[in-house]
Amino acid sequence: MDNATASDVAPETTPSAAATSAAPATIRPEEAERFGALAAEWWDPKGTSGMLHKLNPVRLGFIREAIDSHFASDSQGIRPLAGRRALDVGCGAGLLCEPLARLGAAVTGVDAAAENIAAAAAHAAAGGLAIDYRHGEISTLGLTGYDLVCSLEVIEHVADKTAFLKALADTLADDGLMVLSCPNRTAVSRLLLVEAAERLGKLPRGMHDWSAFPTPEELADLAAEAGLELGTPRGIAWRPSKGLHLSDDLSLNFIVTARKAR
Repeated sequence: MDNATASDVAPETTPSAAATSAAPATIRPEEAERFGALAAEWWDPKGTSGMLHKLNPVRLGFIREAIDSHFASDSQGIRPLAGRRALDVGCGAGLLCEPLARLGAAVTGVDAAAENIAAAAAHAAAGGLAIDYRHGEISTLGLTGYDLVCSLEVIEHVADKTAFLKALADTLADDGLMVLSCPNRTAVSRLLLVEAAERLGKLPRGMHDWSAFPTPEELADLAAEAGLELGTPRGIAWRPSKGLHLSDDLSLNFIVTARKAR
């Protein structure tokens, strides 16, 4: 296995005193507590994170296409991230970190909830995966130089979206690739994600604050403030006959690449 251990990346991950003292807080303690309480069920596809288990293959399909395009990798290769470093911010219990590790990356996962990090580390160890998990505020951890940075279904939960995106940009290598996803603030997302999914028990009640969902245009403006350029977003749509799938329809949820502005 060529995944990096914590000791492999330690020289690059020591937070500076300036970063620790000056960075704006992006973690909402109540959100960290809410998601931390779900840690024990994170890997249960029939539990409270069941929707994420259905969403994950769709997101991974997009990420794989983006990796192959950005790094000119072989689309048939099984380890397109071999020799590269990947970071997942808001990693939960590692649902994305583990597939990225199996694609060959040396993976770091960061989450605001200590319970999630404990669950993630235990699950990775049981599967023989060397993933470097960190708990804390992303801007204070001193993480830099990542080839791939992902933060999926996270920005709608943070306290300061601009500061969060700037912190993500600081972790990205100059020629690196970022992938972001989040629900769109539309009538469709209010109906399906907030009203239907939560009321029917598909998602925990109170998980989403619809007013905090950014539109694609708003996310593009926030990204520009953080020194990032967004690609063309793809929708993640849902149909009874097809389930969740990539689509041109952005009204429910969208996923998009980003890179440092030239």
